[in-house]
Amino acid sequence: MYRIGLFSKFTRITVKALRWYEETGLLAPEWTDPVSGYRYYSSSQLPDAHRIVSLRQCGFTLEEIRLILAGRDTERLLERKKAELEKEARDASARLLSIHHYLESLCADPVMAYTVAVKELPAVLVYSKRITVSSYDDYFTVIPEIGAAVTRANPQLACAEDPPYCFIMYHDGEFRERDIDVEFCEAVTARGVETDGIVFKNIARVPEAACVLHKGPYSSLALAYSAVFKWIEDNHRIPGGCPRESYIDGIWNRGTAEDEWLTEVQVPLAAGRPAG
Repeated sequence: MYRIGLFSKFTRITVKALRWYEETGLLAPEWTDPVSGYRYYSSSQLPDAHRIVSLRQCGFTLEEIRLILAGRDTERLLERKKAELEKEARDASARLLSIHHYLESLCADPVMAYTVAVKELPAVLVYSKRITVSSYDDYFTVIPEIGAAVTRANPQLACAEDPPYCFIMYHDGEFRERDIDVEFCEAVTARGVETDGIVFKNIARVPEAACVLHKGPYSSLALAYSAVFKWIEDNHRIPGGCPRESYIDGIWNRGTAEDEWLTEVQVPLAAGRPAG
């Protein structure tokens, strides 16, 4: 028989933990001296003590360990813990890659670092028009014309402001410099009269999208696209929808100071990750 202190040294379980295990009925002493109150453990209890240490290191709760020691739901509990740990490992790997990309971007350009954030894109009601433009320069004439047509047909229509969401979806699925298949969308508070190829529709919520902020002229947006698609590839993710450009600051509120324009590139992500 071993006093609690010696048993603690054998098992690498603290005396405090052994007393807690006793109180909770997980591992009680073989015998307690009724006069001195000294607790004694036997060598036959060492296997259970080692199993408790091993299971605790695996992340099991005391209640789960109690069930496993009793031989109840052992396989189910082990499979569930295995799945939890695998998910934690994937999440930790993704966080490490994000830190790696952050450090890379800081070293490459400390002024404008392309930091990728994964976030949800909300469901929105929009008015939209799908067109093919010859180049990005067309935006400066085409988009105001769409807004003017909507206003003429719907003078009381209000754009969403909480938050505002004005964006272009790229149906080509990739960055192109010429002959671009785009859909201009503006979030609104209600449906209105459709006119001149402009429609009102609901766009579904996107659970996950890889997003980067680009500060500067639209002519250098290719750098932002390169950064976000590199992140997607490095993190073994798959694009799950049309890329978007969300216009936060632009010519309408920053004037012609292109260096102050702020655009968020948003690439929806498919659920899960490819095998391998």
